[in-house]
Amino acid sequence: MIISSSNCLPTDPVGGKAWALASLTQTGFQIPKWFVITSGNYELPPLKGRYAVRSSAMAEDGKEYSFAGQYDSFLNILSDEIPNHIEKVRLSAQNERVTSYTENTQQEQEVEMAVIVQEMIDSKFAGVAFGADPITGERDSCLVSAVAGLGEALVSGAANSENWTVDRNDQVSGDSSLLSVGQIQSIAKLCRQCNAHFGQPQDIEWTIDQEGSLWLLQSRAITTLTTLPDPNDELTIWDNSNIAESYGGITTPLTFSFASRIYEHVYREFCKLLSVPSWKIRKHDQVFPQMLGLIRGRTYYNLVSWYRVLALLPGFSVNRKFMEQMMGVKKALPDEIVDKIIKENATSKLRDGIALCGTSLGLIKSFFTLPKSIKKFRKRLDQALALNTPLAEMRTEELISHYQNLEAQLLKKWDAPLVNDFFAMIFYGLLAKKNEDANTLLRDTGDIISARPPRLIQEMALLIDKKTATLLADPKEPLPRKIQAVRENPALHEKFTAYLAEFGDRCLEELKLESPTVTDDPSSLLTSIGGLALRGPRQENTEVEAPPKVSGFLQRWILSNARSLLRNRENLRFERTRVFGRVRAIIRELGSRLVTDGQLQERDDVFFLKLDEVLDSSHTTSLKPLVTIRKKEFEDYRKQPEPPDRFQTRGSLSRYKTFGDENEYEDQEGNLKGIGACPGIVRGKVRVVTNPREAQLEPGEILVATQTDPGWVVLFPAASGLLVERGSLLSHSAIVARELQLPCIVSLSNITKTLTTGDQIEMNGKTGQVTLLNHEE
Repeated sequence: MIISSSNCLPTDPVGGKAWALASLTQTGFQIPKWFVITSGNYELPPLKGRYAVRSSAMAEDGKEYSFAGQYDSFLNILSDEIPNHIEKVRLSAQNERVTSYTENTQQEQEVEMAVIVQEMIDSKFAGVAFGADPITGERDSCLVSAVAGLGEALVSGAANSENWTVDRNDQVSGDSSLLSVGQIQSIAKLCRQCNAHFGQPQDIEWTIDQEGSLWLLQSRAITTLTTLPDPNDELTIWDNSNIAESYGGITTPLTFSFASRIYEHVYREFCKLLSVPSWKIRKHDQVFPQMLGLIRGRTYYNLVSWYRVLALLPGFSVNRKFMEQMMGVKKALPDEIVDKIIKENATSKLRDGIALCGTSLGLIKSFFTLPKSIKKFRKRLDQALALNTPLAEMRTEELISHYQNLEAQLLKKWDAPLVNDFFAMIFYGLLAKKNEDANTLLRDTGDIISARPPRLIQEMALLIDKKTATLLADPKEPLPRKIQAVRENPALHEKFTAYLAEFGDRCLEELKLESPTVTDDPSSLLTSIGGLALRGPRQENTEVEAPPKVSGFLQRWILSNARSLLRNRENLRFERTRVFGRVRAIIRELGSRLVTDGQLQERDDVFFLKLDEVLDSSHTTSLKPLVTIRKKEFEDYRKQPEPPDRFQTRGSLSRYKTFGDENEYEDQEGNLKGIGACPGIVRGKVRVVTNPREAQLEPGEILVATQTDPGWVVLFPAASGLLVERGSLLSHSAIVARELQLPCIVSLSNITKTLTTGDQIEMNGKTGQVTLLNHEE
């Protein structure tokens, strides 16, 4: 069958090349007259002159693969020779080149072939043009290549071309003996028009006839750009230094959408609280939703957005260093980004001075009213969490309303914890600047709630005999038998019940809503109690320095505030646990309702939805297909290599198959270096723990982990030291370790891969130095 260019439809079996030509022809592009012959019999109309007979296979010139040059095409064919050449083009679908290409690109070979018959233009010049640089990925430039006569010599490589680059301002780079600057600009314009027509950069073939008219011969997508970043796109730095402590490993869509939403609201309100001018906040409105990123199922800080938010506050050059310290960021942002951020916030001196005064006054006021703000925050939190009706008895609309109230009353007004964290960052930075032994000075701030669980575990361990301890410590024993053993010991049962009442919402990865709480599954808690009872008091193999004396009123004032603020920081995190525990319970209850309504297969499928999708009570169709797609996607993420702790990207993340690791790692002569978080020199064997639910530490062992969160505290009582791959000086592991006087080093790149359980090491919690003494055979 023969189909004319004006009658060709997307549903016709004409192949990618013919349909692209039809789309361009019907839109008004100047293209030589043509028609297409589909598979089967045909009857040619009367033809005169010379023609091009070209392939248009079903898969040719697609969005993913071009099949460029794999099929045969013929130029300058006389009319009576066209049928013979049509057959040659059809037969080329079976050649070895096509077979090899389909195998290498892992495609199914499509043998159906359409053939384009197109009038030949008497070319004076011909060539190709790219709507983006196919080598560098630069989207702002067009590359134009030309030869005299037909373009076939250029495409086949038989002739050298003249080449030019045309930038977005139409400036031409490159010498020319063939074309004028105007002609080169016209070709680039034609190429950009094809880009716009198809919505992606194109690779076009063109020709200029003897009279100087420009003709478009072909347009297809530049397929290699799908995985090639644009070097002119904005540079983004991704870093999980501290956030991995809260959102380690794979994070479900629901948890990420919830976290991203909270970060946006909380930090916008934080800026308002510190009297940052409203015009300045509005100017950066797009920054707040971009503070986090979900990359292959893992949560990362977008450091550029964090720095932009911090730059809204006075003294950016100073507090920038403090923020890096708090977040555990090892490397500062490149000057390219910092200079841009400074320029973004540049205003007139008068306006900047007024803004600085307003924000400074806001900071001073917030500091002196902080104790009162914390008290009011706790009261508001208790009121918001109070329930008159159990969640299970609420109607769906009431559950959603309860969540929205929590968000309005707390999650959007997380004022006191944020202000406290900001000043903790400032005062810790001031203390560390003047005192090399800052961590020693902060070793015991007193009354940190996160230090209570390990102490309670130690108390419970003292209440059981060897038989019960053996039962509890065995991870293979079923949970019901362990619970029964606890009930048979009244003193233990009382303390165990009190522990769950106070810390039942704490769990491993407690900020991930999909995580089971200690109340849901107390197995790791019971195993830790039993194991601690069997091994007895912790083996002391630690050299601990006495804290240095602090002289001077100012230094004592800084130290006093640093201790108080760090204590508040950790205790207010526990309040966050309570709120997240309630949100977790609401989401699970809504998941159960969606199962009852036939929209989900099982309750925990709700975590593969986004928060807005769960809160939308007007579901009219089943959510099961969407959950199936996302489950498959996230299962694939689990199988893929984990992205580095820190890396750079430009533009869309979908263009990256791999990410380059920015962090520098040194392992020279068995020496490893991190950030000392709690002083003390420990010598002993290490135990590398990836799953704390199943871990047991032997006496004197040093715990090695990728990151820790409050759920890991069940292992702290048995450890003689703590080495953490991620984290910062103000992370949970550092603060609790100091409270327990447990020597600790954080930010040890690749430590879980470098050390093996049984390795003998010496760690210095003051200097951050780890020395490998002997490898376990």
